[in-house]
Amino acid sequence: MSDPFVTVSPGAVRAMIHLARALRGLTRTAAWQEAIRAGTPASFLTDPGNEAVMMGYDFHLTPDGPRLIEVNTNAGGGLMAYRALRPAFPPGPEFPQGSFDPDQRHQRELLATFGEEMALFSGGRVTKPGLLVILDEAPEEQFLYPEMRAFAALLTAWGCETVIADPAALTMNESGVFWQSRRVEMIYNRHCDFYLESAPLAGLAAAWRNRRVCLSPNPRQYGLLADKRRMILWSDAEALRSLGLSAPAIAFLTRHVPRTRLLATLSLDQAWRERNQSVFKPSVGFGSKGVLLGNKISRVRFHELDPATTLVQQFIPPSLTRVGETTLKTDIRLYCYRDRPLGVAARVYQGQVTNFRLPGNGFLPVRIAP
Repeated sequence: MSDPFVTVSPGAVRAMIHLARALRGLTRTAAWQEAIRAGTPASFLTDPGNEAVMMGYDFHLTPDGPRLIEVNTNAGGGLMAYRALRPAFPPGPEFPQGSFDPDQRHQRELLATFGEEMALFSGGRVTKPGLLVILDEAPEEQFLYPEMRAFAALLTAWGCETVIADPAALTMNESGVFWQSRRVEMIYNRHCDFYLESAPLAGLAAAWRNRRVCLSPNPRQYGLLADKRRMILWSDAEALRSLGLSAPAIAFLTRHVPRTRLLATLSLDQAWRERNQSVFKPSVGFGSKGVLLGNKISRVRFHELDPATTLVQQFIPPSLTRVGETTLKTDIRLYCYRDRPLGVAARVYQGQVTNFRLPGNGFLPVRIAP
């Protein structure tokens, strides 16, 4: 029996890439940055020059094309996207040491994103960090810890010493970030405190504000692209018109971005009546935590939602993938660096929302075919 995969049409992939580029282009404009400034934490105001490795754009596929569900700046599973480009790559989340060939083109392209980030941050003075930390909270306990180890192996083979660490293992303050008394030049940030607001990351926030470490992804890029509140503007034709977008650009964005609103802008009676066509999401969060399907929510739970921090998004059902005797819900994640697509992977799962804890849930490679 052949290994399972998910088929995505070339047209859908083109539309996903076009949308990712359009959104990044919009967020580079002064009008966009001014529009989102209010309500964004102070850490957003620091512009370090670099952007974000492993940007992830999550889609549900529909008969009318892909629809964007959310954007992620610390997108895991990037090496599964690599698998989509190289089917012989070892399956599953276990990526054994020594599986990488630094001379292979796609690996060079992936590594080049880290080098480019370092060059952007340093003004071209440094093109490869001497010491890089892959940062996450209790990384050994994370589902994708094997992938972090694989990234560490790949970066080390490239000639960049790489360690995986919890913030507690680092010394971080306004003078920089240090691991075992050695200066860390770059952090590949897998931590989910996106704006660096928690106490364990206070030292990292200080070092980053003082430009003492290249942080990728970082609060600036999260605020520009991945803060879930951005979906409100992207799906609002009038708001996009006020930002100076053309009619064709507005039509394209609103076609591929489902209508998203803040619960506080709706009457509770209206939101309750429309709940079966809605998904309720916290405006801050990750990994589908706190996401509630409207057709499953009770009236008591609905009235517990905070209108000021709850998004109401048009429900776009996921597509389905048959794996053996099991039918799994499926999201498609496009990985990009700046305007460059790095690959696509499928996230398959059971249950109401994406998770990796149930048997059979995880990543599958994507085959691009009609």
